Amino acid sequence: MTKANPSRSLPDELLDRIAARAPDYDARNAFCAEDLDELRAAGYLRLGVPVERGGAGLGLAATAAVQQRLAQAAPATALGLGMHQVWVQAARAVTARGESFLQSVTDHAADDRLLAFGVSEPGNDAVLFDSTTSAEPDGDGGYRFTGTKVSTSLAPAWDVLSVFGKDGSGAEPRLVHGFVLRSDGDVEHLDDWDTLGMRATQSPTTLLHGVHVPADRIVRSLPVGPNQDPLVFGVFAAFELLVASVYVGIASRAVSLAVSAVHARTARDGTPRSADPDVRRAIADVQGAVDAVELQVSSLARSVDELDDLGARWFPLLVGTKARAVDTTAHAVDEAMRVVGGSAYRAGSELARLARDVRAGQYHPSTRDSAARTIAASVLGPLA
Repeated sequence: MTKANPSRSLPDELLDRIAARAPDYDARNAFCAEDLDELRAAGYLRLGVPVERGGAGLGLAATAAVQQRLAQAAPATALGLGMHQVWVQAARAVTARGESFLQSVTDHAADDRLLAFGVSEPGNDAVLFDSTTSAEPDGDGGYRFTGTKVSTSLAPAWDVLSVFGKDGSGAEPRLVHGFVLRSDGDVEHLDDWDTLGMRATQSPTTLLHGVHVPADRIVRSLPVGPNQDPLVFGVFAAFELLVASVYVGIASRAVSLAVSAVHARTARDGTPRSADPDVRRAIADVQGAVDAVELQVSSLARSVDELDDLGARWFPLLVGTKARAVDTTAHAVDEAMRVVGGSAYRAGSELARLARDVRAGQYHPSTRDSAARTIAASVLGPLA
């Protein structure tokens, strides 16, 4: 079987244009609209769509590799548009495990419609296992969703927005998942995205004003609390690993910038900075750490693709990999700035932008503390 080559999905010329636009998006706090247009035309939204449906047929591991390359050019573009890839890969995982309830996701992606997430809520640390959004039954199998969502990436451009909320009308509350179309209305994005980094994602607060999702766009109803439903697994695995991939891409770019900078500088005696033993040790240590997390991401993504049965190990492995990728990248960027010197501290330098972008990683689920609790429970057992 011939494996897809992820590098062919994003030609170097396209990546060069995307990289050239990144500083301006960041400076203007603007959405990466031109990037989306070019990537859509190049088939990016169909990366994970089956070949027979006009896609590239990439699985999670290959898509993670694409995301790493895109992040080296423009981290915010990769992170924001990566939310679409999370849904596409979640649908692949669900289908591979014998379910069809996310077929509409594949259909939307095959038609080049941009998918986004309306999941995160202020104060909801349970994420997918509870919701502060109200899901009111319409009596015909559909629901009206009312609530507040945060970090809604792709707000200016999504075609399809996932929403979920809690239906408390029955004997036991249920978490209801569905999809909103842009034409449905009753979805308001606030103009409040003014962040330190990852600005081009344009991920503002979103208000759901009783938006109606008919029965044919309701895809799942689950009990409140932790569970290993295929929807939860598919979304969680794709989100953790594709987000981690973006940060691995940032780390790789930081090392590359540091290497270029030290090759270009010399000491007063003419000795190249790249020959300084302290510099060589610093770059070697960082590259080794980046190699390790890149291998962790790719290995775990292949396990998802190959339907490996890791049982209860899945969630601690996923959250641990994401948390390590973010921490390693933050260290890599800091070390790159230190090695390069004062020029990296200029506001317009690429490394300075990476230093701001990387700070967003600590806020994506699962956070370091949340990951630690999950891993501790897996080895020590749950708290009484």
